Amino acid sequence: MFWGERVTRRRAIVGILALFALADAGLAFAVLGGGREAAPVRAFPLHPAVGDFVPDGTQLGECSDEGCFQQAFGNVAFYDGPKTALELAYDLYDDGANPACHGVAHAIGAASLALYRGDVARTFADGSAVCWSGYYHGVLERSLVNVRSRTPAALATVANTLCGDSTARVVPWIAYQCNHGLGHGLMITTGVDLPLSLDVCKRLATWRDRDACKGGVFMENVAPSYGLHSRWLRDEDPVYPCNKVARADKRRCYLIVTSRILPSVGDDWERTAQICSEVETDFVAICFQSFGRDASSRSDRDPAETAQLCVIAQSYGGESDCVAAAARDVTANFTSGLRARALCDTVDEGLRGRCYYGIGTVMGQLRTSRVAREADCRAIVNAPHLVDECLRGGRSTLPRS
Repeated sequence: MFWGERVTRRRAIVGILALFALADAGLAFAVLGGGREAAPVRAFPLHPAVGDFVPDGTQLGECSDEGCFQQAFGNVAFYDGPKTALELAYDLYDDGANPACHGVAHAIGAASLALYRGDVARTFADGSAVCWSGYYHGVLERSLVNVRSRTPAALATVANTLCGDSTARVVPWIAYQCNHGLGHGLMITTGVDLPLSLDVCKRLATWRDRDACKGGVFMENVAPSYGLHSRWLRDEDPVYPCNKVARADKRRCYLIVTSRILPSVGDDWERTAQICSEVETDFVAICFQSFGRDASSRSDRDPAETAQLCVIAQSYGGESDCVAAAARDVTANFTSGLRARALCDTVDEGLRGRCYYGIGTVMGQLRTSRVAREADCRAIVNAPHLVDECLRGGRSTLPRS
């Protein structure tokens, strides 16, 4: 396949992709509880099926459904490399903003792992975090498929080798995504066994590794993949299991909790903010950070709409955390602070420091030197105090030496 052919094919399928846009718009939040142990309901699977990727002759120009697109993009990755496939997906799926891009990125990750014969570190190094880091998730979940034993010790033995390679740890953001994807993979591999998956996460080498892994576990619990269902959700208590897990696990659980609360209250943002204000005292701020991430993603990262949703949290003391987390969400999805700057320009002046702090929490992990991090912050804002907030946010998420 030559690049000229890809460009022609790109133009040919733009119209087809547009047909998916409306159906995809609410994908990430189509999770509805149906009883304590009922399976979640969604329009179509967020992720492609687990298993080793097998290339075939499927081409993008012949596709009209998500499964076909996932296979076709996987073929592009396998034959032309992951960078080419991810760039094409980013372009075709509205700069990665269309939720269907996440499943496609999963397939690209799986295909790239096959291309590199199971070398996780090399596969990670050639990927990117576009489309909600689907590429990284696709790599990690398949790395655990063939683990024969499901004991915590056996899974941890494999898990510690997957993200521990120096190639995957050069850039802090890649190391984070590796372990976050590992959390997703553990839940999928164990059949959504939350306690077992958390047990494995706790056996990883560093606090940062363990924390990122737990984030993937709790995210997979809220929105299980592949038609699986979680026993660790309760319709009558949308905060569960955050209010029951060990204290060391609560932070990561509460960072995703509003993605569970919102559907349970009919997308009532006021009621969601009230629930956040009533959770365990030490985790109220974390709940409002979850609120901010959902405000950003639910509004398709529209600055004005996101800011207005955060205003709802104001009377509950959560607006500042909401804004910081929303800025982080935009920066994480586009791996750049430029898009999030529009949100910072929209919110009240008194919140801008927190907004740039949120941008910094991601931007700081994308670079490997202090000089580069400072240059990135100065490229998006001139005011010295806001540059300082951006840099402070970056320092807060870097590995401790």
